[in-house]
Amino acid sequence: MKGASGGLPAWKAILGTIRFRPRLWLLNTLSLFFLMFFFMMPGVISKRFFDLVSGDAAVGFNLWTLVALLFVSEIGGVLGILGAIKTNVPFFVNSMTLLRKNLLARILRRPGAKALPDSPGEAISRFMGDVFEIPLFALWMNDLSSSIASGIAAIALMAAIDPLITLVAVLPFIAVALVSFLAMAKIEEYRIASRKAAGKVAGFIGEIFGAAQAIKVAAAERSVAGRFRAINEERRAVSLKDRLFNEMLDSLFNNASTIGTGIVLILAARALKAHTFTVGDFALFTFYLGFVSETTTFIGLLFARYKQIGVSVERMERLMGDAPPGDLIAFSEVHLAGELPRVVYPERDSRPLERLAATGLAYHHPDTGRGIEDFGIDIAAGSFTVITGRVGSGKTTALRVLLGLLPREGGEIFWNGERVDSPDAFFVPPRCAYTAQVPRLFSESLRRNILLGLDRGDDRVREALRRAAMEEDLAALNEGLDSLVGTKGVKLSGGQLQRVAAARMFVRESELLVFDDLSSALDVETERLLWERVFERASGTCLVVSHRRPALRRADYVVVMKEGRVEAAGSLAELLEGCEEMRRLWSGEAG
Repeated sequence: MKGASGGLPAWKAILGTIRFRPRLWLLNTLSLFFLMFFFMMPGVISKRFFDLVSGDAAVGFNLWTLVALLFVSEIGGVLGILGAIKTNVPFFVNSMTLLRKNLLARILRRPGAKALPDSPGEAISRFMGDVFEIPLFALWMNDLSSSIASGIAAIALMAAIDPLITLVAVLPFIAVALVSFLAMAKIEEYRIASRKAAGKVAGFIGEIFGAAQAIKVAAAERSVAGRFRAINEERRAVSLKDRLFNEMLDSLFNNASTIGTGIVLILAARALKAHTFTVGDFALFTFYLGFVSETTTFIGLLFARYKQIGVSVERMERLMGDAPPGDLIAFSEVHLAGELPRVVYPERDSRPLERLAATGLAYHHPDTGRGIEDFGIDIAAGSFTVITGRVGSGKTTALRVLLGLLPREGGEIFWNGERVDSPDAFFVPPRCAYTAQVPRLFSESLRRNILLGLDRGDDRVREALRRAAMEEDLAALNEGLDSLVGTKGVKLSGGQLQRVAAARMFVRESELLVFDDLSSALDVETERLLWERVFERASGTCLVVSHRRPALRRADYVVVMKEGRVEAAGSLAELLEGCEEMRRLWSGEAG
C-alpha cells in the first residue's frame, strides 16, 4: 500500500525503522523467541504431570523433575521478558524520534507562509498517533514471528499425539484468519474516517485557544461550544464504528480458542475411552490451543494494522508536501542521551550588502488565483524602501516571494549582482531579519521570545528593546526580562507585540531588516522614535510594507502597488506629483 502521493509504501516505512536500529530489533526478536520457548514448556510439563497422576507417565519422570522444569521455565520466561523490554523501549523511542525529526525538518524547509497543508491540530495528531503506528508494527512483527514459530511447534506436538483431533481443532482458527483478511477494506475505511475526525477536533481545539479573546469579545462562547459538540459527536460516531469493528474481530479471534477447546473435548472423550488419548494429552491440547489462537489473532491483527499504517503514511506524506518519498525514513542522528549537539549559527556574510535587486517576480495563490505579476525592486545599502498600496494589492505577497516564504513562479533575485537561487535559505540572520504582519510570540518569558535560543547576554537584549522603543514598557513589567508574555503574547498590547518582534530582529544584528506593517498598532510618537532608532546605525537597510505617513515621509524610495503589479516607484514627492494612486493613498481615499 502506498501513500497518497504514490510514493512511500507502508512496508518500506516499516523496513526503514527496522534498518535504523537493526541491532535492537534483532535482539528483540531473539528475546521473544527465547521467551516463547520457555512459555511453551508448561504445556509439556502439564502433560507429564497429569500422565504421572493417571499412571501413564514415562519412566524417569517424577514430581520433583516436573517442579524443576517448571522453575526453569519461569526463570527463562522472566529473562525473556527483561530482554524484550530492554530492546523494545529503546527501539520504539529511537524510531519515533527519527520520524518526528524528519517530519519537523521537512516542515521547516517548506515555504514559511505555507508550512502546513492543514490545521496545527491536524499536524499534531500526525506527530502523535500516526508516528506511533510504524515502529509499533515493526515490533509486532517480532511478536508475530515468535508467535508463528510457537504456533507451528504447538500444532506439531499436537499432531504427533492425534493428527485428526489437531486438524479439526485448528479449523476454526483458519476460518477466523480468512474473515480477518476479508475485513481489511472495512478496517481501512473506518480508520481513515476516525483519524480524519480526530484531527478535525484537535485542530478546532487549537483554534479555540488561539482565538479565545476574539470569541469572548464577540460573546460567541455558546455557538463555539455548540460547534465543538457537533464535530466531537462526528468523531465519537466514526471512532465508535472503528473501535466496535476491531473489538468484534478481537472477540472472534478470542472465541476461536474456546471453540477449539470444545471440539477437543468432544473428540477426546471417545479417544480417552479407547485409551488412545490420555488426560495429559488433553491438558497439552488445551494449553497449546492458546498458542494457535494467539498466532491467528496476531495474523488478523497485523493484516488490519497494516491497512491502518497505510493511512498513517498517507497522512504523514501530506504533511511533508512534495518531499521525496524516502525523506520520512531518512537516517540521521537522534540525540536521546548525553549532551545535545551545539547549535551553529550562520556567520556574517563576507559579502556585505551593497545592492539587492529583484525582477519579474510572480506568484499566484492557489485558492484565489490572485497574487503578483512582474514585481521588481532595487534597494541600495543604507536605504529605507517602503512598499505601499491598497489592501489586497499584493504588498505582503511580494515580500514573502522575495524572501522565499512563498515559492516564486518566475523572476530573479540578486544580492550584490549575484543571483540568489534559494531565497528561503539565503535571507536569514545575520544577513536578513523579517517580522511578519502578525508577530508570533510563545508562552514563554520576554527574554526567550526575543532570543529564541540565540546565545546573547541580557545587555544585548536590553539594547535591542531600547532600539525597539520599549525600554519604558520593560521597566513597567514586574519581572523584567523574565516576565511571561502569555499564549501568543496575550499579556502584551498590540504595539508591544510589534516592538518585541522588532527587538527579536535587532538582537540578531542583520544587514537587511524587513518589516511587514510593523508600526500599524503604534501611536505616532512611538512610531517616530522607533524609526529614528532603526537608523541610529548608518549601515541599517530597511524594506518596509506600510501605509503610515511617518514611514512614507522617511522613505528614500517608495513602491506603489495596485492589483498585484508595481503601479509606480520613486521618492514620495515624485509620486505625489505624478501618481494618482499615491495621491489617493496619501489622502486616505483608497482605504
